[in-house]
Amino acid sequence: MSDSSRDTAEGAGWGTTEPGKYRRLMPSKVEKISWLDPRMLWAARNGVLASWFGDPTAGTRSRWAAQRAAAGAPPDKVIRRDDPDRFSFLVIGDTGEGDDPQYAVVPGLLEVGQDTRFAVLASDVIYPVGSADDYGTKFFRPYQDYRAPIYAIPGNHDWYEDLAAFMRVFCDDAPALAPEPRPRPMSRAWLRSRLWHRPRANDGQRLAEARTLRSSPAQQAVQPGPYWAIDAGPVRIIGIDTGLLGTVDAEQGAWLREVSQGPRPKILITGSPLYVDGKHDPCVIDGGGTVDDIVRDPAHHYVAAIGGDIHNYQRYPVRVGGRTIQYIVAGGGGAFMHATHTIPRVDIANVTESEFRCYPLRGDSLSFYSKLYGRRLRLRRFFTLTEAEATAVVAERLEIKPGRAPIPDTRITLRTRLVAGLLGTGRRPDRAKRFRLPVRKIYTQLFSPSSATYSPPFFKCFLRLDVTPESVRLRCYAATGNRAQEIDPPVEDDVTIPLH
Repeated sequence: MSDSSRDTAEGAGWGTTEPGKYRRLMPSKVEKISWLDPRMLWAARNGVLASWFGDPTAGTRSRWAAQRAAAGAPPDKVIRRDDPDRFSFLVIGDTGEGDDPQYAVVPGLLEVGQDTRFAVLASDVIYPVGSADDYGTKFFRPYQDYRAPIYAIPGNHDWYEDLAAFMRVFCDDAPALAPEPRPRPMSRAWLRSRLWHRPRANDGQRLAEARTLRSSPAQQAVQPGPYWAIDAGPVRIIGIDTGLLGTVDAEQGAWLREVSQGPRPKILITGSPLYVDGKHDPCVIDGGGTVDDIVRDPAHHYVAAIGGDIHNYQRYPVRVGGRTIQYIVAGGGGAFMHATHTIPRVDIANVTESEFRCYPLRGDSLSFYSKLYGRRLRLRRFFTLTEAEATAVVAERLEIKPGRAPIPDTRITLRTRLVAGLLGTGRRPDRAKRFRLPVRKIYTQLFSPSSATYSPPFFKCFLRLDVTPESVRLRCYAATGNRAQEIDPPVEDDVTIPLH
């Protein structure tokens, strides 16, 4: 097995290495997303409109569900497969930007996942707004050689065009949704409807051609809707749709409570992680309660909750009663990298720093962002931190053990500390916020996507889960964009989860 980022800097993808062959999979012309483009911001306005004028997602989702039920989808929305008691599947989160970081994941994924029974895409299948004509280069092309079915749950970006393309691709080419009832003039809903972004009239003209890339019978799968459950071997995998604003409507909440019943071990896949960046976000259900209430209920037998949306990997082993539930962030499948060096020293729900895992390591994240800021601000000499310097200063500021063995004689200077502070590294969140450049919120929403790097290391990842009647072994594999990690993808985290 090759070195991981926890072993060496080379294992993290730093240094002079042979570039991977992923570019051979890419189309000759790649459209790069820029969130600084006013046209892009205007197209992606629905999330803001929903927060200002009310979120229509619940009603739209309910109409999609009713339409699928009328077409013959199972009322319980359970996909019953014939998987054996021992099988494997993949989870890939936040994939669809269609550029170098997404395609860099593919060679390792095909190598590791060649014997898996299916894959699940967890959140944001297509950026920027989930358009049908983007599926060719951002879904069908990159995964054309994955020979098993792919299921998906939508993220907020897939909802920017009312989920129309997602339903066509994953739900048996569902027909267009009937328009919603006309709102009362001059009401908030009326104002929202006047400004709401909708699919282009001719969107999807290239979809039939794109489908031929994944046309093998072994690759086909039909979902009952944007949320579903899969009975696979000894486990039930439940995928929920958290819509535009990261919540669950009452109808889906009632369904979730129902399919969570019974002694069968369960794994949740969600677009909004329940533990992330050292904080608890239980995911509110309209009408009362939270998703995490359901996950924690011992009668439901959940063993893990895996969420996308945040573009890195994190794991929190939370002890609930006499058992441990693994709460995982797995959004590193292709979109620009969210920082991990801004995560404070972990101490939440009895999970300490020694039990917490993340990828990229905080030091690699800080080094990555220091180089990015150095390029963008044309202050390379000031901002750029080597991976050794970044690893050392993160360990000092967070008072934690270094992510990998420190290089002897690495000096932590005043400049090193200043850059780390400016880029948001601090033991306590309030300490990091006193004075820093925008990294986590404004930067990642606006500047970070437009500043995505197109040369390794990318710090992308995907999960492989190996299921037996006794346990689930979960491994996080890295994808750096370098050839060595394509041939032998390094394991960044490895945990075995008992099922009983």
